[in-house]
Amino acid sequence: VQLQASGGGLVQAGDSLRLSCAASGRTSSIRAVGWFRQGPGKEREFVAAIRSSDGNQLYATSVKGRFTISRDSAENTVFLQMNSLKPEDTAVYYCTSSNNPFASSIIKFYDYWGQGTQVTVSS
Repeated sequence: VQLQASGGGLVQAGDSLRLSCAASGRTSSIRAVGWFRQGPGKEREFVAAIRSSDGNQLYATSVKGRFTISRDSAENTVFLQMNSLKPEDTAVYYCTSSNNPFASSIIKFYDYWGQGTQVTVSS
C-alpha cells in the first residue's frame, strides 16, 4: 500500500484546510485509515480515523467538532476537513492505513504511512 498525503499549507487562525490521502497498491487490504500529526518538538499524536467497513469515525478530543474525516471509496481517498484552525494545530500531518479494523487511535496498529504534509497556522 502506498499513501500520498496532500493539501497542507500556511493559513491564519480560524481558516480551513482540507487534506487528502490517496491510497494505491493493495488497497483491498485496508481496514482503517487514520491521520496523525507531529508538531515541533512533540511526539506523533492521533488526530482522526475512519473504518473502511462502516465509515465509523474517531477523533482526538482536541479536534472534535472542528475536524471531519471522510472517504471516497471509489477513489481510494480519505479526506480530513479542518475548520477553525488554531496555531496549536501546526504540525506535519501524516495519513496511515491499517489492516486492523479496530486500529482506532493506536499508532502501533498502523502499517503504512504517507510522507506527511505540513500545516502551519499563524496567529
